[in-house]
Amino acid sequence: MGGRSAQSVPHLSTLFFVLIASFGWGFYLDHYELLYSTQGVVYGAGYTADHVTRIAFWIMTGGAAALCALLALNIFRPRFRAIAIASGIYVGLYFIAVLLTPALFQRFAVQPNELARETPYLKSNIEFTRKAFSLDAIQETSYPALSDLTAEVIARNQDTIQSIRLWDYRPLLQMYQQAQEIRLYYQFYGVDVDRYHLPDGYHQVMLSARELAAELPAEAQTWVNQKLQFTHGYGLVMSFVSKTTGGGFPQYVLENIPPESDYGLTVNQPAIYYGESMAGYRIVATGAKEFDYPKGNQNVYTSYAGTGGIPLDSLWKRLLFAWTQADVNILFTTYLRPESRIQIWRRVQDRVRQIAPFLRLDQDPYAVVSEGKQYWIQDAYTVSDHYPYSSPHAAAFETGLNYIRNSVKVVVDMYDGTVRFYVMDPNDPVLAVYRRAFPGVFMDLNRLSADLKAHLRYPEDLFSIQADQYTTFHMTVPQVYYNREDLWVLPEENYAGKVAPMQPYYILMKLPGSDQLEYLIMTPFTPQKRANMISWIAARCDFPEYGKMLFYELPKEKLIYGPMQIEAMIDQNTTIAQQLTLWDQKGSRVIRGNLIAVPIENSFLYVVPLYLTAEGTDFPQLKRVIVISGDKVAMEPTLDEAIQAVVGTQPPQGAAQAPRAQPGLGQARAQFDAAQKAMQQGDWGDFGKTMDALKRLLNGPAQ
Repeated sequence: MGGRSAQSVPHLSTLFFVLIASFGWGFYLDHYELLYSTQGVVYGAGYTADHVTRIAFWIMTGGAAALCALLALNIFRPRFRAIAIASGIYVGLYFIAVLLTPALFQRFAVQPNELARETPYLKSNIEFTRKAFSLDAIQETSYPALSDLTAEVIARNQDTIQSIRLWDYRPLLQMYQQAQEIRLYYQFYGVDVDRYHLPDGYHQVMLSARELAAELPAEAQTWVNQKLQFTHGYGLVMSFVSKTTGGGFPQYVLENIPPESDYGLTVNQPAIYYGESMAGYRIVATGAKEFDYPKGNQNVYTSYAGTGGIPLDSLWKRLLFAWTQADVNILFTTYLRPESRIQIWRRVQDRVRQIAPFLRLDQDPYAVVSEGKQYWIQDAYTVSDHYPYSSPHAAAFETGLNYIRNSVKVVVDMYDGTVRFYVMDPNDPVLAVYRRAFPGVFMDLNRLSADLKAHLRYPEDLFSIQADQYTTFHMTVPQVYYNREDLWVLPEENYAGKVAPMQPYYILMKLPGSDQLEYLIMTPFTPQKRANMISWIAARCDFPEYGKMLFYELPKEKLIYGPMQIEAMIDQNTTIAQQLTLWDQKGSRVIRGNLIAVPIENSFLYVVPLYLTAEGTDFPQLKRVIVISGDKVAMEPTLDEAIQAVVGTQPPQGAAQAPRAQPGLGQARAQFDAAQKAMQQGDWGDFGKTMDALKRLLNGPAQ
């Protein structure tokens, strides 16, 4: 070997030393990655990984150590050929020990005896998956699912009956948008479900925040209007989930501008500066009056007096935000005052992510009225994809997460944007790390007001993930799990003529064996490739039982109808089919709402609402309620009448015994069209008169 080549060998040996040492360290760490192995039927270290792959990694680690020793010696006594041979042996060892041997062992030694060899590892897979998703804490019991729903049972459970959700959020959103947006620069983006203790009892309600529209009318899109004058939404609208007025319109708990309520709810600060869908920035407390709300033909103006936003009290701040917002008008406008503030990150989820980007957020923050103020409550999760032996949930936040906890509740003030994080699960080890890293950010739950705490609920995203995992991991016997003998699926339902997955739903009811009305989220299960109901699962939302999950298994020896079988019974009912066909032929469109399966003591009551809307409008009315009990199907104008038809009960005390005259769809539509025309022409006086007339037309006693 030439002199120059001999001089290069020590240098190359040093580089190879570093490379092989990193390989050896990598193989050492790969021992731990076996806990997330997907080789074989087990997620985690199975028989092959434990008995072959693990040993292969030790061999490769030892081989790397030997080769590093040879390379270190080669620095002082260069032998290029020896290094080349040793490197070739190491590469060959990798192919044989790491790639070939485990594959052959899995194919010829494990697969022919898979169940026997993998049973201990299947036990670990099941146990740790259940722990990672809190499935091990589910309280399991049996549910008889009797078909003899009687008048006496109905009478004992009137509070549950009157809390059955008849309003689907999709047609209700259309109703809110048509009747309660009031002006074009307001918009409802979604409908939330919650419960409130009102003077006449515990009620489930639906509500939506009247936020500032994403775009103002074209003629109003000036910079001053968009950034200084139209700065906030105004108030909430809230209605009962089951009560109607005026022949099929929602009965409001909170309505109009300013907010009005006949049920004791007050909103002292209705302005919404921070919302669910409020993009861009606004500058408040300026020389330009901020539009607050309309009042007849006049407008009421205000000036922001809260602490939300960043003061624009110096030239350098104006320069900074003119740069970051790419808007030179911030620098040159003469409307700014020393007390002016710029509000950015006005979307609830954007604000939370800016503060705690390490938390995963539930897709739907929900609005709450508490002690005269308006808040958003956002559920937040700590997650991981490195929980040993836990099978990932493929659809969880679009990543393969295999550990999740709803460890944090986030409360955001709609007026000043204050974000507060409350610890929901102090035992979560992931959150414990974040609390040490960011002291003072996460507060104890006992610092949350009692009224706001009463509005916390078990989050739908978490419940959906847990329910989906439970369809497989309710099987705790390794052989049953291996054979997938008892695999379940989440059911489907028919909505608006299309088959869609049935979403979990919140419900106010009495649990079997209890006389206490409580708030839960629940969903039924059906066996794979079959439509009958096999079980149902629920999570409690009220304190002190918050977070406890309950599972009810139905008898396997008899048929209990599942959601799609109930849908088929409705479709095959000639009376219902004829009525729906008749409506569809008269210039109207029928919308079939969500199917709700309601456990009442030891039986099920199935409820499907029907809405009617005139062609060309989005003004749906709740016109009929379909009730199914056992093999009986009935469609009537009200829930009480439908239950009476299938069960034979008498209407509850105080209910109307004879049908009363209801305003026709044509009358309501005419008044609504007149209101729309007046709004488009900017004639707010006529708009107010027609809306008052429509309200008088629809105003009537609750059904």
